[in-house]
Amino acid sequence: MQERPNIVFILTDDQGAWAMGCSGNADVKTPNLDRLAANGVRFDEFYCASPVCSPARASLVTGKIPSCHGVQDWIEKGNVDGYKYPYMKSVPGFDAGDLAIDYLSGHRTYMEILAEAGYECALSGKWHLGDNVVKKKGFSHWYTIVRGGCAYYHPDICDEGELYPGEGYITDLITERSLKYIDSMVGSEKPFYLSVHYTAPHSPWGPEEHPEEFRSLYDNCEFKATPDLPVHPDHIRTGPIGDTPEKRRENLTGYYAAISAMDAGVGKIVEKLKEKNILDNTVIIFTSDNGMSMGHHGIWGKGNGTYPPNMYDSAVKVPLIICDPRNKKKGAVCSSMSSQYDMFPTILELAGCKWDPEPMQPGRSMTEMLRVPEKETDDSIVIYDEYGRTRMIRSRKYKYIHRYGDGICELYDMIADPDETVNLAEDQKYASVVSSMRKDMEEWFGRYTDEKADARKFDVKGRGQQRLCWEKDAFNSRIEFYDTEKKVVL
Repeated sequence: MQERPNIVFILTDDQGAWAMGCSGNADVKTPNLDRLAANGVRFDEFYCASPVCSPARASLVTGKIPSCHGVQDWIEKGNVDGYKYPYMKSVPGFDAGDLAIDYLSGHRTYMEILAEAGYECALSGKWHLGDNVVKKKGFSHWYTIVRGGCAYYHPDICDEGELYPGEGYITDLITERSLKYIDSMVGSEKPFYLSVHYTAPHSPWGPEEHPEEFRSLYDNCEFKATPDLPVHPDHIRTGPIGDTPEKRRENLTGYYAAISAMDAGVGKIVEKLKEKNILDNTVIIFTSDNGMSMGHHGIWGKGNGTYPPNMYDSAVKVPLIICDPRNKKKGAVCSSMSSQYDMFPTILELAGCKWDPEPMQPGRSMTEMLRVPEKETDDSIVIYDEYGRTRMIRSRKYKYIHRYGDGICELYDMIADPDETVNLAEDQKYASVVSSMRKDMEEWFGRYTDEKADARKFDVKGRGQQRLCWEKDAFNSRIEFYDTEKKVVL
């Protein structure tokens, strides 16, 4: 009799906490996520460790911050040994001269600990932490994409080390492989851990990228759940910008269609668990790597949608739903603040694993929040975030953003001004708040930063990481700004 639970960890790409029906968005169609929330606990104050994909994903799996693990921007190079795969030369954007880099070498992931504790581990979907072709420690099964992103149709696939052009829609391919893995792992005396890492709802969002059955859900949508604002003055070119009514509708239609298609995949995974009679012994965790602004603050992107990077809640707050069949709290909402670096100890505790936390891991298990979600929040809990030379400290009442490089510092009263519209950083009435929060922030980062990976020392512009952060020319520093008057890229 298997005593320990199976774990299905579902991770989306660029989905803000606001982009689910169960979080109050009346536009987006997410019936399966809404059912997960109704049968589990939804955390409405969960934050990413960095508002861009690779650093956030590295923090999730290592329990460390970017200034410790060294992944500080989305990984542009180091995805694969390009020369080994000549067929990929025909894929748009592929760099045949790329050489694989394992960016997490020397850092232990929670999957390694799960495997050592007897779990059978599988990945279906995006990895994007370097050397993607090679199956990482702890995993018995490995199905991913070759680079960090891909087209939704005919994506480049890495299947157990073999590369080939995928036939079909990437969301469906990830779901189908997940179902296959569940079939293969059920019946073993071992519990299983399954990472389902969707590329949705990351751009592209054009009409050719997503099935009509999901796009048509939004034919008559008025898109009232997202603001319609002028483009932010610090906006840079990172993807589609909704600077006209037509582009806004196209972007939101594609973004929501990608979410609804992913939601359908989640429904199939839950049905498979039911079919195999293991739903009652499977913990399901749903979250995203980072948030996303879809017009919020006039930004169409995440933290690197602007330069200097932004730390608005739409970029740093991500969805989190945990369904643990052992937990009696169904449909509850937990408003205690927590972060991605808390996921490492949470998953291991849910799995019943024993391990020795590393001194550079700041996280705490969220299992008590899961058991008692209604418990009053501890005002001493503070959230930290970083992206290059931009760092954030967030308490229940205030958010302070400090920039060591370009740009101004920011302070927002998150209770009086939850939309973050009035910057109080230069107001002398709040000088003591700024001073105190900066002191706390610097002390905390000082405890958990590896000096050689301290992001404050590097030229992170949000345009991609090309090698280990301490190496020469590690970051792409090219920036293309958007001209808000002429509506063109400079």
